[in-house]
Amino acid sequence: MATGIDLNCDLGEDFDAWAPGVEGIDAQLLGVVTSANVACGFHAGDERVMEHVCRTAAARGVRVGAHVSYADREHFGRRYLDVPPDELRAQVAQQIAVLGAVAERSGTRIAYVKPHGALYNAVVHHEAQAAAVVDAVGSLPVVGLPGSAVLALAGARGLRTVTEAFADRGYRPDGTLVPRGEPGDLVTDEDEVAARVLSIATAGVVRGADGRDVAVRAESVCVHSDTPGAVVLARRVRGALEAAGVQVRAFA
Repeated sequence: MATGIDLNCDLGEDFDAWAPGVEGIDAQLLGVVTSANVACGFHAGDERVMEHVCRTAAARGVRVGAHVSYADREHFGRRYLDVPPDELRAQVAQQIAVLGAVAERSGTRIAYVKPHGALYNAVVHHEAQAAAVVDAVGSLPVVGLPGSAVLALAGARGLRTVTEAFADRGYRPDGTLVPRGEPGDLVTDEDEVAARVLSIATAGVVRGADGRDVAVRAESVCVHSDTPGAVVLARRVRGALEAAGVQVRAFA
């Protein structure tokens, strides 16, 4: 049984969430999670939104990570792009640099890097793109799927690697995620989500989309901010973990 686990969320993806005087979903989630994966402008967000997230995260003791993506705002970074490795390395480095500057003036710093969407799924198996991401991160820890190429390459270079599981995404038997848009891709029932995370934290398994258990060892669990009922789901997950004696704490 894990004694502690990180709870992370993808944030900074909605411009309207930071309208003046509005306590939007992002701000509410920053009162629950321990790590914030901040969109760096390539799939969503801009410097204004990044600064709002970073300042709120700093005030609430939440760690900030660079949520790097393909340059694909039109498809929210959820479409695979066959980007040459040198171009991808430069794009990832650019995103980290922009968020790093925003974080510094907001009273915090980047604590890790996590790929987003299609890039996240690509670097599970795509060695060249995984190497490009690792080339760009410098000495920062890398968050990714257990068994992924990106974590293997990062570990081989002496970087800290952080295995991640998903509270609200369906799993295939091989431990990869059910692609968006396919049956079983998303889990939104709050009781089921809470039970899944408890199973991950205490037994190292999650119920797959086909009904069979899938082995998942994770230091961090993600709840997506754009999943329906995200705030309720995150609160239920945190409450269930703490009630079971699992400390919810940042890995960074």
